[in-house]
Order: sequence, then structure tokens, then C-alpha cells
Amino acid sequence: MSVSRIKTIVIAALVLVNAFFLIIIVADYYADARDERQMIESVCSILQSNGIAINPDNIKTSGALSTMRTARGVEVEAVIAYAFLGTVDMIDKGSIYQYENPERGVADFYSAGDFEIQLQEGVITAADSSLRITRELLRDMKLETSAPVVSRSPEGEMVSVDSIYRGASIFNYPIEFYFVGNSLRTVKGRYVAGVELMEDGVEISQVGTALLGFLSAVNREDIECTEILGVEAGYQHSVVGSFGEGVLAPSWLITTGDGRFLVDSATGEIRVI
Repeated sequence: MSVSRIKTIVIAALVLVNAFFLIIIVADYYADARDERQMIESVCSILQSNGIAINPDNIKTSGALSTMRTARGVEVEAVIAYAFLGTVDMIDKGSIYQYENPERGVADFYSAGDFEIQLQEGVITAADSSLRITRELLRDMKLETSAPVVSRSPEGEMVSVDSIYRGASIFNYPIEFYFVGNSLRTVKGRYVAGVELMEDGVEISQVGTALLGFLSAVNREDIECTEILGVEAGYQHSVVGSFGEGVLAPSWLITTGDGRFLVDSATGEIRVI
């Protein structure tokens, strides 16, 4: 048998083996998806029998989300400040870093990730669309966020977004843009940086576990709920150190007609946001 024929046989065998393993992987994926769907439908049936309306299609699961450690990111703060103020002077006030451009405004960044930017009137205007200017600013800030949402009041407009880490929302870290007239005057928000895996952390729990825990709270009358509008996997962030060290904890956001509730995967604790 020639060498070329042996090579052809070996290559064909490798292709068949790879195809076999690919079939197994795809089959496992669809089996897992089927099992998850059946579990969701069973839990929804339990909720409905307890007087809580829910549509299984409004439940958004995700891949494995793990507990992450975060740290203060001074470089991130500088990028955010530059997006609004341009060239600035930075003043180190210990746990607060202040960036100032006398002709545009001032930005304060706190060690926990909170920041507030005050702009002078007319520095950034949105004559045609507050959404458009917000999207442009978010691009310059180089932060991953959800799609902007506009709220209007007699005082002006607020455009808000949720922070995102690798496609998963950080539910308790919003960024809010306040417009008075056509002028952007204030930006308040939070960000996370220096993210790395926490080896002794937990992964996101099954959505059924979160929903049954929520049902228990309703049955104890700790929470009032007759309808769940949506369920989504993501993170909640908490600060654990004096220099901005924090934790991104896998969590489930449960949205009802009465409010938004976070269920911590590690502890099962439920809190209102």
C-alpha cells in the first residue's frame, strides 16, 4: 500500500472520529436544552398553581456565570472622564479621584466604582436625540452596557443603561444621563474593572431553584406578587474592600408588576433593587 493511500485512510478515519464526537456534543446540547425547557415549564406550572402568572418564554437563561473578583480601575476612570471633559487635571483626594476641566465640568470617582460627572450648560447638547448622543458617549467611555432607555419628566429626560460584563447584565450598576432642555448636565453611575475569576466562588444556580425560592418568599408574605414579567441571569456587584475591591455574584433578576428582585445564587437571599 502506498504512503499516499495510507495518509488518505488516516485522514478519513480522523474525520469520522471528529464527526462522531461532534454528533455526541450536539446531541448532549439538545438534550440539555430539552431538559432545561421541561424544568422551566414544570416550575412555571407550580407558580401558576400558587396564583403567580408567568410566561416561560419570558425566562432568559445563560451559560455558566461564575463569581468574579473586581478591583478599582484608575485607567478606566480616566477614559470615562476624558469622554465628557476632554483634557483634565486630576486631583488625588485619597479614596476620591477628581478630574476637572474648568471650561467643561468636573468628575468625581469613588473607590467603590461610583462616579458623578457635572457638566456646564451647553457643553454637550442633544438637539435632535438624547439617545443618539448617549450612544456616542457610551462608545467613547468604552463600557459594555445594555441598550439605552429614555424616561421623560417635566424637568427633562433621563437616559439609563445597565452595565454588562461579557454579555451578562450587572443589575445593580446602572448609568444615568440627565438632560435639562437639550443640554446634558449630570451623569451618575457605577462601573467594574480589574475583573478576574474567584476560584472559590459559585456558579449561577438553576433558574428553577431561584423561582422556587422566590415562591417561598411570596408564600411567607415577605413579597407580594401575582405576576412575573421576566427572569434573567446576570450579576450583582458588592464592594468588599476600602480600595474598591468587589465581587460580581451570579444572580437572577425577577421582574414583577410590583418591582425588581435579585436572587443571589450563593445564598438564595432576595433583595429589592
